[in-house]
Amino acid sequence: MNAPADASDEVLMLSWCSGDASAFEQIYARHRRPLYGFLLRQLRQPALADEMFQDVWQRVIGARAGWQPDGGFRAWLFRIAHNRLNDHWRASRHRPPAPADSDDRINREADPSTPEHVLSEFEQRRRLQLAMEQLPDEQRLVLALRLEQELSLEEIGEVTGVGRETVKSRLRYAMDKLRAELTP
Repeated sequence: MNAPADASDEVLMLSWCSGDASAFEQIYARHRRPLYGFLLRQLRQPALADEMFQDVWQRVIGARAGWQPDGGFRAWLFRIAHNRLNDHWRASRHRPPAPADSDDRINREADPSTPEHVLSEFEQRRRLQLAMEQLPDEQRLVLALRLEQELSLEEIGEVTGVGRETVKSRLRYAMDKLRAELTP
């Protein structure tokens, strides 16, 4: 009853709700880093972010029976996290202070008009262009339609003649290859 690795979050949730524990493992693996990063950026305290992270996943586990795929899993997960953060702020009656070095951080921001910055951006765009040229045709096509034309997954499916899940899969593989190619 194992869901395929390229299954959507919604398919994985439905599989998990039907008793497939490996589907939860896949969903957790996909979303643990983005969720933790979101919480850490909001809370600015690793110990508190760890606690909140565990609490959010416990709430996901507790609410799985009532989950409906109409809004999408990612939005649902981050809505739980957002609500949990709001509960925390209300309980503590404060927002975290700005980091002590916030003024220094602002002053260190690079001037976007310097020749070095302009050259760096050009080099990054060129590296991206070269990496995109190395993608298989079907992945390059769906990536261009999504990023350059801002088409929805359904619209890309209509253009390419494939289903929405195939489009998602091709986009995911393309993005994975680009990340691998562009990561120093």
